[in-house]
Amino acid sequence: MRIAIVEDEVQMQLLLKRYILRYFADRKEQCRIVVFSDGEEILHNYTANYDVIFLDIQMEYRDGLQTARDLRQLDDNVYLIFVTNLAEFAIKGYSVNALDFVLKPINYLMLQRLLERVEKLLDSREKKTILLPADDGLARVDISQIYYIETSNKGLTVFAESGDFHVRETMKNMESTLADYHFFRCNSCYLINLAYVSQVKRNIVVIASQELTISRPRHKAFLEALTKYVGGKS
Repeated sequence: MRIAIVEDEVQMQLLLKRYILRYFADRKEQCRIVVFSDGEEILHNYTANYDVIFLDIQMEYRDGLQTARDLRQLDDNVYLIFVTNLAEFAIKGYSVNALDFVLKPINYLMLQRLLERVEKLLDSREKKTILLPADDGLARVDISQIYYIETSNKGLTVFAESGDFHVRETMKNMESTLADYHFFRCNSCYLINLAYVSQVKRNIVVIASQELTISRPRHKAFLEALTKYVGGKS
């Protein structure tokens, strides 16, 4: 598990880190912990490669709620857990889709239950998301939100509900990675999500208002794959 701690009190940083390491040591599991002393520090060159972020609400330079709002602009998937002295502050965290909060002074058993919850959520999520090498770091993508993938200069462009971005990957590898998720290679340039097909017109398939070409050799196989998907047989 990849964990970030955003906390401006050194003693609290050390306590959180010690408890987290204890949790994973008891399970003989690995974790990676990165500690930040304020919100500005984690937001600088942020890459969406954390599973969970423990975020102090009351910090001197940038409070945890504002930091959380900024993080949500960059990462919809990371689990946010607020750390605070007062529960009423943490309640505001639900506006940024926070998972939960822990009250200071931190109790190990409470933290243990939270980490167990996060692990269960990640186990179910791992089947539905992929981590891709994007131009500015790593991007965790919800597979169900991908419209289609197109070959582009030195990599691929992923078109998704959350936006479009370039990844340093080959189409062959992406096709293999997404083989179990109803994706189909309609020609050498496009790997499409059958869930978003809105229309088929001869050699054209329409996805998210975009018209993509179906190659002649793959046309029959494409129609068969789409028919099976719509019929719920695949």
